[in-house]
Parts: sequence; structure tokens; C-alpha cells
Amino acid sequence: MLKSDNRSQKITQTASIAAIYAILTYISASMGLAYLGMQFRISEALTILPIFTPSAIPGLAIGCLIANIGSPYGIIDLILGPFSSFLAAKLTRKLRHFRVRGIPILAPLPSIIINVLVVGSLVTCMLPEGFTLISLLASMINIGLSELAICYGIGLPLAVLLEKTNIIKTLSVS
Repeated sequence: MLKSDNRSQKITQTASIAAIYAILTYISASMGLAYLGMQFRISEALTILPIFTPSAIPGLAIGCLIANIGSPYGIIDLILGPFSSFLAAKLTRKLRHFRVRGIPILAPLPSIIINVLVVGSLVTCMLPEGFTLISLLASMINIGLSELAICYGIGLPLAVLLEKTNIIKTLSVS
């Protein structure tokens, strides 16, 4: 059983991560970059947080759920988005100890791979012209490149920064 203060800290971390993820997604949406075929969500940089705290796993899923309220894909995105975020976060947590020169180099991969498969398929299935193999490949490439840029270009440097500062000590709840 968790101590009361430890449980409160985990709930606070989960809620904070969810709120930040949702806010960053809505900022991306205000620039036309969060939904539809072009997805360049700044919030995806946070997908590295499960390497520091298990509270990030539900936090990212809940944040995605809140963020996807604004999605034009409706209920399907309210189900698949958070499920994908949860699965990617669980896998990221499992990869937290794999490091190259102290850097958690594989941590961004689960989010990239799962979003390529799930979001790429979702976007393609919702196209007005319908599903085609060419449109699926185009969606997957687009999603993959944007996830790669955000997760490795912002997320991984964020992980390194968090580890080099005292901030990480406040995130490390077992």
C-alpha cells in the first residue's frame, strides 16, 4: 500500500503530465499541426517521460484523451489515441535502462512506431477518398517523420536535460 503522500505525489504527477500534454497539443492544433494528415504535436516530446516515472504512463494516455476531444476523427480517436499512448508509454518504460553513453536512445521508438501504425492507419481510413495502399504509406511516412523529428529532436534532448538537472529527482516516484 502506498503512503498517502506518495499516492498524492503520483496523482499530481499524472495530472500534471496529462495537462501539459493536452495544452501542448492544443498549441500545436492552433497552428494546424495536431490533427488530420499533418501531425506535428509538440506534446509528443513528453513521450520520453515514462523513463523517469511510471506516473507518465497514465498521464500521457489521459493527456491524449483530453487532447483528442478536439480531433475531427471523433470517438475512434478518443479510443485509439489514448490506447496507443498508453501502450507506447508502457513500452518506453520497459526500455528506460537501455542506454548508449548514458542516453536512453531507444526511449522515443515506441511512440514513433505505434503512432506510425495506429495514427497512420486511422488517418488513412478517415480520408474522404477512402483507404488505399498509397495513402496508407503516405500517412505512415508523414506521421513517422513528424514523430521522429519531435521525439528525437525535442524529446531525447529533453530527457538528457531532465537527467542533468535536479528536476528529475522530483519526477522519480517508483
